[in-house]
Amino acid sequence: MTKMLILDTDKCAGCRLCEMVCSIKHTNKCNPSRACVHVVKWDEFGFFLPMRCQQCDDAACLAVCPRKAIYRNEEQGCVLIDYDKCIGCKACIIACPFGAMSYDVALRRVVKCDLCNGDPQCVKFCPMEAIEYIDSSCVNLKKMREAGFKIANLISALCENDKNNHNLSKFSKHI
Repeated sequence: MTKMLILDTDKCAGCRLCEMVCSIKHTNKCNPSRACVHVVKWDEFGFFLPMRCQQCDDAACLAVCPRKAIYRNEEQGCVLIDYDKCIGCKACIIACPFGAMSYDVALRRVVKCDLCNGDPQCVKFCPMEAIEYIDSSCVNLKKMREAGFKIANLISALCENDKNNHNLSKFSKHI
């Protein structure tokens, strides 16, 4: 069964620990600029978004690679780079619609999330538990449950604010 990383932006505090852990895992140095995940921050809104490879089914990076150095590992469900074939043309960086690929100047090669060979370190070390690595088939179920919970809370709050509306109160009891 294929797994994927999912992010809960409501939980992300923008601490950037995921970047630090990723850089240590892949380069043995704590240098967030060399990580495969990058936290995009909108401080004025308190919104933080860890951006990483989406492991796209129809990966643009894979499609544009002239040497077929980018390939899909079907077992892990991720897109990887064969550095023995890569010529460093950076076409993959340009093609990625998420900006998830980058160039490591020190290593002189393109880099992207490889899911840490099925054991993503960003998940293990996120203090807010904003990043999860779950079965792909469970993603929609998790989102449905979260949406249902939000709707139930909204209806409950509406009922508390408007005790005179009997129809709304009757409706919320069935949730």
